Amino acid sequence: MARLFGTDGVRGIANAELDPALAFRIGAAGAFVLANEVHSPRILIGRDTRLSGPMLSAALTAGICSVGGNAVDVGVLPTPAMAYLARLYEADAAVMISASHNPMEYNGIKWFDGNGFKLSDALEDRIEQLVRGDGAQLPRPTGRDVGTVISAPRARQDYCDYLAGKSAGRFEGLKVVLDCANGATSAIGREVFERLGATVIATFCWPDGMNINDECGALHPERLQQLVVANGADIGFAFDGDADRLISCDEHGNIVDGDQAMGILALSMQKKGTLAKDTLVITVMSNLGLKKRMEQAGIRVAETKVGDRYVLEHMLEHGYSIGGEQSGHIILLAHNTTGDGMLSAIALLNAVAESGRRLSELAADIPQYPQVLVNVAVKNERKAAAMEDGALLAAKAEVEAQLGGNGRVLVRASGTEPLIRIMLEGQDEKQILELALSLAHILVERYDGKIRA
Repeated sequence: MARLFGTDGVRGIANAELDPALAFRIGAAGAFVLANEVHSPRILIGRDTRLSGPMLSAALTAGICSVGGNAVDVGVLPTPAMAYLARLYEADAAVMISASHNPMEYNGIKWFDGNGFKLSDALEDRIEQLVRGDGAQLPRPTGRDVGTVISAPRARQDYCDYLAGKSAGRFEGLKVVLDCANGATSAIGREVFERLGATVIATFCWPDGMNINDECGALHPERLQQLVVANGADIGFAFDGDADRLISCDEHGNIVDGDQAMGILALSMQKKGTLAKDTLVITVMSNLGLKKRMEQAGIRVAETKVGDRYVLEHMLEHGYSIGGEQSGHIILLAHNTTGDGMLSAIALLNAVAESGRRLSELAADIPQYPQVLVNVAVKNERKAAAMEDGALLAAKAEVEAQLGGNGRVLVRASGTEPLIRIMLEGQDEKQILELALSLAHILVERYDGKIRA
């Protein structure tokens, strides 16, 4: 039986793989496990703008209240807001209902403890055991011991105040374009940057429950690039649906991904003496160009497997201050306990302002090797077998030998979607694309896979 929790919580198609009954059980089990023996624990609940969000929030709330927990409804807010508010409000736990960058038909449930950290595998396993059981271990209080629902009318403002306080100065004279992905930043993005003095052009901030991440946001920054150039803006920021990741573009409309943003921030922190142990934590997906530039600057690079939770675990274990992923999850541990797209954008603007240079100049200092990523849709129940397939492994070894020391191959199963991702890096973009497709076709032929853009 497949594990309920993936690399970023529980995720699936809403009302099918993730239905209200399952959400109820997750709410009850999570509240019980994370209550830390507290009678009537307080648990924050937030969500993004998906149509299924209120339905799953109601079910999750019912589950929490059924074991005597009190559910604090903070409404629509970014995922990193839940990590911050858990600490600010001294809650026992927080839970976010979101499927991040996934299409609107998906939704998910991810838990944070009272300190704003995502749960360990061990805690998730305890919750899953209770979810899959008969519920006999869970309390069923009655009368005045049943949990209640509490509103949090200041939650949005408290998070905006927190973000505004992270700016090193004012951004007067800067024109900023925001792509809010019709998601969780739709109601706060413009407000925060205008408070900081920037001139703001905001787009894709009209959520209708169905248009989250729909040809917009961090996965589709093309419109952002166009608007930056057309409006003569200084910088553009694209968030995903729950705003835990950031993709930027410079004044010329060129994309600045998570790798380049981390490199810029690490160099800035090194200069200011705030880069703990002169180390940047990245994943195996990060570009070779970033690694080489950091080494040139005397910055050590520590590498983890894919997933911001693994980046965070490594940062906490060794006392590092910055880490993240090429996809735009950037953790600035002195400020928040998870990736925070808005916080990352403010930090990047701070770096630009402090350097006196344009973002294009700062990004040019972080070289990028050509890199291609081919996604192959493979059913979840067949992903494990595909990853161990002898024909795929042999072909991968042949490609690695062909690239030699001038490139690399990474094949990994997604922890959040029914996909196997094939990433190649090398000096010749045409060559590595052809090689990536040759590996992808093995999965297409042997596992009824479908290549996705």
